[in-house]
Amino acid sequence: MTETTQASEAVVLFNTIIADNGKLIGVATLNSEKSLNALSLPMVELLLPQLLAWKEDTQIAMVMLEGAGDKAFCAGGDIRDLYHSMRSEPGSFQPYVRDFFTKEYSLDYLIHTFDKPVLVWGNGIVMGGGLGLMAGASHRIVTSTSRIAMPEMAIGLYPDVGGSWFLNRMPKGCGLFLGLTGASINAADAKLIDLADHFIPHDKKSLVIEKLKAIRWGNTVALNHQKLSDELLNLEELSRNQQPASQIRLHQTAIAALADTADLTSAMQAILAIQGDDSWLSKAKASLQYGSPITAHIVYRLLQLGQSKILADSFRLELCLSVQCGKLGEFTEGVRALLIDKDQKPNWLYPDVASVPPAVIDELFRSPWPDNEHPLCELGKVH
Repeated sequence: MTETTQASEAVVLFNTIIADNGKLIGVATLNSEKSLNALSLPMVELLLPQLLAWKEDTQIAMVMLEGAGDKAFCAGGDIRDLYHSMRSEPGSFQPYVRDFFTKEYSLDYLIHTFDKPVLVWGNGIVMGGGLGLMAGASHRIVTSTSRIAMPEMAIGLYPDVGGSWFLNRMPKGCGLFLGLTGASINAADAKLIDLADHFIPHDKKSLVIEKLKAIRWGNTVALNHQKLSDELLNLEELSRNQQPASQIRLHQTAIAALADTADLTSAMQAILAIQGDDSWLSKAKASLQYGSPITAHIVYRLLQLGQSKILADSFRLELCLSVQCGKLGEFTEGVRALLIDKDQKPNWLYPDVASVPPAVIDELFRSPWPDNEHPLCELGKVH
């Protein structure tokens, strides 16, 4: 591995590994171990230009994203600065909120559309903004300790970072269940619902890197993808018996039935009525009951939209939603209760989903900008 391009205290470390045939592997390491590598705006502002540079560099064959330490790839967005921005001027559109989400979604979209292979080492905690980085990668590794979740119900936001795209593409009912409960899933679950591609134990990471170096990388992107897939499949076979049992599969019939419920209230009642006393299901039900009624409506409407949007439009929609959530106040209160005061007693704007006026949700889905002034209006356009 070459020397790092930044000092060790930098929030992202960039390295290149020289493959045996001289090609390079770009490695980006989220370097905030104390915060479980929570994704901050400075991280995003470092990652975006570096990934764009690696995309254009013909010597770079593939890119790898990882987190410092053994506990987490990325435990979500670093939302404390967002909280202070929203709290400083409640009821208004905050430039910091707009800028944070605009740059984060631009990064997520870049990973989704990156032509070269992108491998994410999804060890440990992968939540919220971390899942945004992982979901669009071409090769997503999960390990024995992977814990993946979109727990935004608890903070009055919603599953963003492409959630409107990937929740709609999960097996029947799974997107609605996970969006409403924020349930944590393991490696087997992640593969089942297509949020991960390969299970490889974390202690095999050094072996994986040695195998990556040995691949005869070429200049044909499609062949490089196939070479990487073949190698990861071979490595996965060595540890197949170590993969944990799927938690979703135990309840898949009941979860699938959620897709046929008549409305949000029926869907929530159906989740609470799922039979089983395992701790995973119990935690999911408790999270559903704790979460924001407004978030529940957002999730339900996103799932009602189905798969009708292209990827770039999904991120444009999410940016509108996120800045509107920042203005409304529900997001601020959720962060306060969970992360600032930690009393876990959020004073949600409405006591239950039945009390939320449809006009409130309609306003959240309204864009604050004309189409040609949307901060992501150029996303996905070919010039």
